[in-house]
Amino acid sequence: MSVQQPAHVRPTAGLMAPIAALALAACANLSQAHDAANGADASDAARQASSQPTVATPLVIGHRGASGYVPEHTLMSYWLAIEQGADYVEPDLVSTKDGVLVARHENAIAIVNADGSIREATTDVAERPEFADRKATKVIDGVSLTGWFTEDFTLAELKTLRAKERLPSLRVANTRFDRMFEVPTIEEVLNLVDQANERRRQKALAEGGPKAAAKVKPIGVYPETKHPTYFDGIRLSLEEPLLRSLHRHGYRGPNAAVFIQSFEVGNLKALATQTRLPLIQLLNGSGQPYDFTVAGDKRTYADLAKPEGLKEIATYATGVGANTNLMIPLVGGKLGTPTTLVSDAHAVGLKVHGWTFRAENNFLPNEFDSSSNPADLGDLAGQIKAFLRLGMDGFFTDQPFLGRQARDAFIAK
Repeated sequence: MSVQQPAHVRPTAGLMAPIAALALAACANLSQAHDAANGADASDAARQASSQPTVATPLVIGHRGASGYVPEHTLMSYWLAIEQGADYVEPDLVSTKDGVLVARHENAIAIVNADGSIREATTDVAERPEFADRKATKVIDGVSLTGWFTEDFTLAELKTLRAKERLPSLRVANTRFDRMFEVPTIEEVLNLVDQANERRRQKALAEGGPKAAAKVKPIGVYPETKHPTYFDGIRLSLEEPLLRSLHRHGYRGPNAAVFIQSFEVGNLKALATQTRLPLIQLLNGSGQPYDFTVAGDKRTYADLAKPEGLKEIATYATGVGANTNLMIPLVGGKLGTPTTLVSDAHAVGLKVHGWTFRAENNFLPNEFDSSSNPADLGDLAGQIKAFLRLGMDGFFTDQPFLGRQARDAFIAK
């Protein structure tokens, strides 16, 4: 259904200014570890952002924005990712009760354990007594969860909540931004990207004239439809409102600066009949697409990653978003022998975007750790370069600042 976004939550023309002021504070705290490991400071990111990659240059995709520095899926996170040199920003999309798409990693915006303690939260909803009665237990893609869910809130209600850092024990510095930002709609994200692109065009126009402005490569968006089978089942389909928003902002045709991604297959195949926008089939390191589970299809993500599976994907998608373990499996916590996924995908014309590259030791293969502290930053560049050597066409990273540095150093050789 078509939902008009209420005027009081539409972004204003001055949207960039307050976000910029706060994001600069985050930039100033990129940490001494960055400087020591990379010989750079935050100003490098701004300078790098003005140099656009060529078509063959691997893409840096800001995973949930710049989620290694500020709470994920906030306008600040997307803005900071752009300033740090990301080529694309990635909003995960779920629906409100009144059918508005908002950016959250999951429709569960706070999850509680059996004893009532918080397991995970991306908003302050659990602290809001006026919404205590919204707590519910639901089965999402076969998993029972107790907490609060976006589809039980209208947009106006959701806008009263504030975002929180999802990994507070690991990313302690990010918690200083807790409760400062709203949950953004897809329209607000697209407006932010529009403003960033217009700012770049105006700068190029002023410095080099119309020809320079015409050569500016736009920042792209990389939306993911989350739990499409589930949302279809409650009559809050994600795909139609997403396409309407993208078309309204000028994203049309196979060369548009957008990739629509999904872990399910059926919705991407349906989208392929409705749009020529690029589509990406996400491939997890285990399990199977949930729509396969519902349909009784026994194929797994591992099956889809094989040559025959990739050949089928090429009939409806532009590329695959592959779990790193599908490209280089971990053996004893370290990178093992690379698979042929990248070359197999390229053989049928598919791009390969790897996920997810994070700088904390907690997430890195052991050989790239800097210490025994899981929160310390390790050698993210080393991990990224190992995968770029396979021919990976782009990668999702929580730290676009470091991802851009690693990518640029790799292609400079």
